[in-house]
Amino acid sequence: MMSLSIKWPLGTMSFLLSSLLILLSLSLPSWGQSSETTSPKASDGTPFPWNKMRLPEHIIPGHYDLMIHANLTTLTFKGTTAIEITASQPTSAIILHSNQLQISKATLQKGAGKRPSEEPLRVLEYPPHEQIALLAPEPLVVGLPYTIVVEYAGNLSENFHGFYKSTYRTKEGEVRILASTQFEPVAARMAFPCFDEPAFKASFLIKIRREPRHLAISNMPQVKSVTVAEGLIEDHFDVTVKMSTYLVAFIISDFKSVSKMTESGVKVSVYAVPDKINQANYALDAAVTLLEFYEDYFSIPYPLPKQDLAAIPDFQSGAMENWGLTTYRESSLLFDAEKSSASHKLGITLTVSHELAHQWFGNLVTMEWWNDLWLNEGFAKFMEFVSVSVTHPELKVEDYFFGKCFDAMEVDALNSSHPVSTPVENPAQIREMFDGVSYEKGACILNMLRDYLGAEAFKSGIAHYLQKFSYKNTKNEDLWNSMASICPTDGTERMDGFCSRGQHSSSSSHWRQEGLDVKTMMNTWTLQKGFPLITVTVRGRNVHMRQEHYLKGADTTETGYLWHVPLTFITSKSNSAHKFLLKTKTDVLILPEEVEWIKFNVGMNGYYIVHYEDDGWDSLTGLLQGTHTAISSNDRASLINNAFQLVSNGKLPIEKALDLTLYLKHETEIMPMFQGMNELIPMYKLMEKREMNEVETQFKAFLIRLLRDLIDKQTWTDEGSVSQRMLRSQLLLLACVRKYQPCVQRAEGYFRDWKEANGNLRLPSDVTLAVFAVGAQTPEGWDFLYKKYQSSLSSTEKEQIEFALCTTQNEEKLQWLLDQSFKGDIIKTQEFPGILSAVGRNPVGYPMAWQFLRENWNKLVEKFDLGSPSIAYMVMGTTNQFSTRARLEEVKGFFSSLKENGSQLRCVQQTIETIEENIRWMDKNFDKIRLWLQNEKLELL
Repeated sequence: MMSLSIKWPLGTMSFLLSSLLILLSLSLPSWGQSSETTSPKASDGTPFPWNKMRLPEHIIPGHYDLMIHANLTTLTFKGTTAIEITASQPTSAIILHSNQLQISKATLQKGAGKRPSEEPLRVLEYPPHEQIALLAPEPLVVGLPYTIVVEYAGNLSENFHGFYKSTYRTKEGEVRILASTQFEPVAARMAFPCFDEPAFKASFLIKIRREPRHLAISNMPQVKSVTVAEGLIEDHFDVTVKMSTYLVAFIISDFKSVSKMTESGVKVSVYAVPDKINQANYALDAAVTLLEFYEDYFSIPYPLPKQDLAAIPDFQSGAMENWGLTTYRESSLLFDAEKSSASHKLGITLTVSHELAHQWFGNLVTMEWWNDLWLNEGFAKFMEFVSVSVTHPELKVEDYFFGKCFDAMEVDALNSSHPVSTPVENPAQIREMFDGVSYEKGACILNMLRDYLGAEAFKSGIAHYLQKFSYKNTKNEDLWNSMASICPTDGTERMDGFCSRGQHSSSSSHWRQEGLDVKTMMNTWTLQKGFPLITVTVRGRNVHMRQEHYLKGADTTETGYLWHVPLTFITSKSNSAHKFLLKTKTDVLILPEEVEWIKFNVGMNGYYIVHYEDDGWDSLTGLLQGTHTAISSNDRASLINNAFQLVSNGKLPIEKALDLTLYLKHETEIMPMFQGMNELIPMYKLMEKREMNEVETQFKAFLIRLLRDLIDKQTWTDEGSVSQRMLRSQLLLLACVRKYQPCVQRAEGYFRDWKEANGNLRLPSDVTLAVFAVGAQTPEGWDFLYKKYQSSLSSTEKEQIEFALCTTQNEEKLQWLLDQSFKGDIIKTQEFPGILSAVGRNPVGYPMAWQFLRENWNKLVEKFDLGSPSIAYMVMGTTNQFSTRARLEEVKGFFSSLKENGSQLRCVQQTIETIEENIRWMDKNFDKIRLWLQNEKLELL
């Protein structure tokens, strides 16, 4: 699944607004194990025979026959589920999941054959655990085949999970209804009674009843259609491969589709509402190319005959990897060649590559339980980078990928972070796993491992893992064992489960000498939270290294965590990367000769930050100000990031970090520019919420002076590489929002022409965001944008307008936006988390966003689910730029009052910790920034 907070917004508005203007940090909770009631009572008051959240393991499902009949007029559905089971120990209670289903009948069939005997089962329900018990008159016989048949009914869900209702408006304004599914992580049980845990894999035979005007699609191709009554058709789909319940999917709609075949004969189709099917071609071509790439990379053919990609009008996250029928938010799949921006194209490509990677990582091989969700999500995130850099080299995904690691570190540097692999039990805890640690950190540590093992050895290890565990479930260690059984192809040999070299190995490969214990090394990255800070002290030719757990805040206590850190470095004398595996608290390496500077973490491949003691930072700042291109753009970005991280924990004065950013006057590359903006913009965002007007104004002026040369060089066109175009979009937006007059005047001219042409003039898509943001500052401009929003068929354009509407300084309009998007008529409710967070970043709107969250908390939890990434996104988006004690008390007071409806959420702990850090940071650094801004050095800008 592509998580919303993580994905939001990958359209234009977008892409970096998450970390840039919207500065999002993501997160999740760690409440204790739920207390298991000793003797739970079923809803009819009788004792319920099972008291644990997890299902018993002694009933094993093998196959489901599922018939679903949805009525899109009454918004209800009926179903019959027949599940073939066997028992591994005698029991008369069959425990499975069911949530909000009305069960009318349950029977047990014994044995196989034409006429099995049938007996009724008594049904008990235990809603707190979303479980039912089917009680047989006598215990099941071990090893004998049984079938349980359950007849039930339910309402189509009004939120975004289970079997839910979605609507769209045609060009003519008619509202049409469809029904779609979103089962991950725990909502298959809302559509049919089932053993809804990832390790209970089974095959599924699905039949869907529908009206003739509709079309039904599911995981497998349709094999036949029969008319069961007048105006009622039953579609039969082929039997699926063995898979987890959360991957089952079916959609009943009037979608249209376009299709192509891959070289190996897989039929790929994109489905969308009829008015938008002309926007499906880009994703279709990308899906064909990516599917072919993965078949080759993993050395395993895609096992199904088809792969459908469906754009759903209402969708909470970014996308979902249901096997053979991946589903997407429209903005994550549909590409309008006229209006979509460069970042939108990148976003769609990455999302499709993510979901298709899951067809192997996640679907073919699945984590045993949600504690190892990162085996699905970290891998799919990482494979976005691996695949797209090969299939779409023009998108230059490597310019953008490593910023994800900085995003993950923002959260992982908090004490409230969690290990990549972490125990979870109840549904809210499970939903909380879909966060920046499972996705981004997971991807970053895999990238570090690939850099360490070498790309070919890594690829062999993955192929070995996927082949060995196909159609099975795995734990963390299964992956490391597969990796360790593969040796690099550079003269190493297998010895006792390690890869080792002969004595002649070169010093540049220090980390291979002692043999390769992948499992021990990677356990240090997945079983403990956080990441290391490496402090480097150069004494002549000796380089002393020391590692410690990096935590934000200066007064943090030493945790004693140690990592196996695959260090890489370059020096003023050698620009090829040297390698050193640091396994202890301290170590020393000896250089062949003395150097002027040394830079660790080459290309940002490692998940750690570095502090250079003595004059180490001064020499690197000097290097950037002299010849910044002596090191790569990724290396420059990591220096900017690390310097500000070190300000947070008191190792580096804020003045030195700010001095380092002055070189950005000469920078032109996307990664260091974005990183600079990511560090500097939050400083004035904190000031905006503290009414520090004078310094805030000076700081904003400094930022524009710093970037002015590059802003002035931007053409108002769609020329250049994807990276250049994304940089242009953000620079012009920043300049216009900061009221840099040359930018504002040009944007006003464009907006005037666009408005006079009734919105039919084609604007360069890279500058549209800036033009709309300027246009939205007048009441007439804002109203015109909203009018265009209602009729637009382009997801990019709608996202751009949405963002622009949120930048108004008119409080009434901001309040109206919150009310409208929450209601969901014209602006869909799926857009609400983004709108709430954008208003929460608005200097005028932030108090009302925070107020809105508090007043509507219960309804938000009902709609978006406790623990979901959407809830985390809204909590962080409305509160994590506060930096006063009064606001901190407000936040603490509100969330503690929620009790079990939110006080335990990890995002709440994270936002409280972030606000405390903001207060400390501002108390310590504000006066220093004020004095630094008066420095004569800045006169030269």
